[in-house]
Amino acid sequence: MNTASHPEQGSTAFVILISCVATIGGFLFGFDSGVINGTIDGLQTAFQSDTAGTGFSVSSMLLGCAAGAFFAGRLGDKYGRRTVLIVASLFFIVSAWGSGIAGSTTEFVFYRIIGGLAVGAASVMAPAYISEVAPARFRGMLTSIQQIAIITGLTAAFLSNYLLAETAGGSRAEFWGGYETWRWMFWMELVPASIFFFALLAIPESPRYLVVSGKTEQAGSVLARLYGRAVAATKVQEINDSLATDHHKPRLADLIDKKKGGLRVIVWVGIGLAVLQQFVGINVVFYYGAVLWQAAGFSEGDALAINVISGSISIAACFITFFFVDKIGRKPLLWFGSAGMAISLALVAFAFAGAPVDVDTGNLELSDNAALLALIAANAYVFLFNLSWGPVMWIMLGEMFPNQIRGSGLAVAGLAQWLANFLVTATFPMLLVGIGLSLTYGIYTLFAALSVVFVLKMVNETKGRELEQMEG
Repeated sequence: MNTASHPEQGSTAFVILISCVATIGGFLFGFDSGVINGTIDGLQTAFQSDTAGTGFSVSSMLLGCAAGAFFAGRLGDKYGRRTVLIVASLFFIVSAWGSGIAGSTTEFVFYRIIGGLAVGAASVMAPAYISEVAPARFRGMLTSIQQIAIITGLTAAFLSNYLLAETAGGSRAEFWGGYETWRWMFWMELVPASIFFFALLAIPESPRYLVVSGKTEQAGSVLARLYGRAVAATKVQEINDSLATDHHKPRLADLIDKKKGGLRVIVWVGIGLAVLQQFVGINVVFYYGAVLWQAAGFSEGDALAINVISGSISIAACFITFFFVDKIGRKPLLWFGSAGMAISLALVAFAFAGAPVDVDTGNLELSDNAALLALIAANAYVFLFNLSWGPVMWIMLGEMFPNQIRGSGLAVAGLAQWLANFLVTATFPMLLVGIGLSLTYGIYTLFAALSVVFVLKMVNETKGRELEQMEG
């Protein structure tokens, strides 16, 4: 990668450039997660699946995500952050093609799990890579680009789905080459996935991984390009000093508190952040947005259009975080977002409460006022999530663990995050039928309220601290 980097001074532009390459993984994370949103009708028709079957088809990717996040954290310690991201980019390509060409539920689930492995790997390795190449003074800003990329990918998938469905006349309609439109929705991902693969070939490995692996000369060379020669030698020594005294390779056993037994407190905090981010129900909006709004009485076209609006609002929120996370800090954004989400989710639940059900369609018949309240409150919730827990959880997971346990800590927290995601996503269709939208959103409201307490009691601020200063 040719950049105007100066070994004597380092290059901020180079740091930003390679961070942006890593965040393409976030874009694909978002696209691959969101593309399913507009394909559900097509999947049900093509594979003749019921509610539970559809729920598993949608959530099957998340099983791959859980495995991908866990093994990426461990493999990232062994083979490098960049190497794991390159493998993930290839998995994105395979999954995009296979999901579209699948001829059965089994085949479709297989390719979605492959995509899940890629998403899970990208979800933990991209923020880890960015945290390990970015200076502390704007590390939060650069890592928050990951969430901007995720939401941009989601929005791109929503927009792509909407345009394809509008052009073809619906997700089940025949489109180019005689293939149904929903298949083309998956194939759109092949373009960014290919770009990601080739861009990754041109970026350097994480310098902190290189030091941990004993490749100090290579680490010094990368650090000189990032921060300048004067800083590089000192930084190599600081990283070395932050590792285990016997300099053993990172391992899962490092997560155990040697004095008290059990997992270190910092690992539990990481797990708590990861799980609560999902238990507020955000991915119900992202994965089932079209179903949700149709259940609330909107048409398929209106529901897909609302998804695009929600995605645009999310991007706006992420940009606010981008500019303020290194000034305000992580913790204030988290508790403010938690409180705001609890209120907005409660309003969504209230709007859905008591609405009559259409006996023919099974959808709610909202009054004009209730529909307006639901739409405003739901988008306020999406805005607040992407102002706070969306980007900040990933920022903190990428930076809060000490160098010795970053890969292992990310493996465990990433596994917890995706298992929680799977639980929420797989249960939503059943909750929708069993207890209705109002009570379902009441559950998410409860977890948003609990997250306020968790942040205030358990989370420590990491703003402005070097990774070598992280304790746990």
